[in-house]
Amino acid sequence: MHDNLIIMGINAPKEHQAVITRLIHGLADLYIKDKTTFFPYPETMIDEGQTSPAPDILLYDHKEEKTVLLIEVTHTAGVKKDCSKVRTLMNDYDVNEGFVYDYKKGDWFKIDGEQIEKSSHSKVLKLDLADFLKS
Repeated sequence: MHDNLIIMGINAPKEHQAVITRLIHGLADLYIKDKTTFFPYPETMIDEGQTSPAPDILLYDHKEEKTVLLIEVTHTAGVKKDCSKVRTLMNDYDVNEGFVYDYKKGDWFKIDGEQIEKSSHSKVLKLDLADFLKS
């Protein structure tokens, strides 16, 4: 029954949660100011019709009823596993774009098919996600 379920438990260190909060704040501000039509959700199931994974952040297009972007926040030791997790979710749920952020090193990783590149630039949003984390 749970063969293809990816377990994404809550990772609650304060630094991890602070990054999620700052990203949600910045992304929600874009939505509120009508600069994007994608609404950001923290720790929300991708498929509400069944038990499904809940990435750290997903951007949802309500008009198309589709998740368009995923972000996982992790620490250095978890980057490889989380990149694989995001790639799998992108494939399973037809998500346009995926990112993993290593909050220990400040590195962003963009998942594009089988390719992983160091980048925080979102084609979906037409902006640099790293800008939300600058002090």
